[in-house]
Amino acid sequence: MSLRRMSTQSFQKQRRRRPSPQALGNIVGCRISHGWKEGDEPVNQWKAIILDQLPTNPSLYLVKYDGIDCVYGLGLHSDERILKLKVLPHKVVFPQVKDAHLASAMVGRAVEHEFEGKHASKDNWRGVVPSQVPIMKNWFSITYEKDTVLYIYQLLDDYTEGNLRIIPETPPAEVKSDVNSDILTGQCVQFTRSDGSKKIGKVIYQVLAKPSVYFIKFYGDVHI
Repeated sequence: MSLRRMSTQSFQKQRRRRPSPQALGNIVGCRISHGWKEGDEPVNQWKAIILDQLPTNPSLYLVKYDGIDCVYGLGLHSDERILKLKVLPHKVVFPQVKDAHLASAMVGRAVEHEFEGKHASKDNWRGVVPSQVPIMKNWFSITYEKDTVLYIYQLLDDYTEGNLRIIPETPPAEVKSDVNSDILTGQCVQFTRSDGSKKIGKVIYQVLAKPSVYFIKFYGDVHI
């Protein structure tokens, strides 16, 4: 038996052993670990927490990896790059939000977020805060004009430390129509880059606090 055939059989067995979402149950709020194998690159080991499972696309999970601030959208049970997925024991317990009023006032607002740049310089990034993270209420999702990838940070701490400013002229949230205007969620969309190349994706979520903002998962891209 050739090495190529042995490798194919091993891969097929691995696919048959891959657990289904139903077998693993509800893993939102759980910590996970897995290997990541892409192309000819060596296997990397990662740990993460599951932030959410999208009701419009239950196979897609929103994941935050340790040491990385952006949110990943992955089909944990179907992505062949994910190896030996393990759900770690015990769900994570997060502290309660100390200032619920400020947390509520921040959602849906435009903000200016200050980061430390090169040579201790200050770099201000303007963005919008779509929501609190569902299971981590002291964390907030944020996306920036300079970079539309979805990130999460502990923005209440940044606000207290003077590194985040709510832009005062923006209203706290958009006024929602009585008519259900969410006609985009679940739709396929095409985006044309400045160089003329195109990428295809799907609208996966409408931001309730700011209904004109949607999350998009592009095919072949792990970011939201």
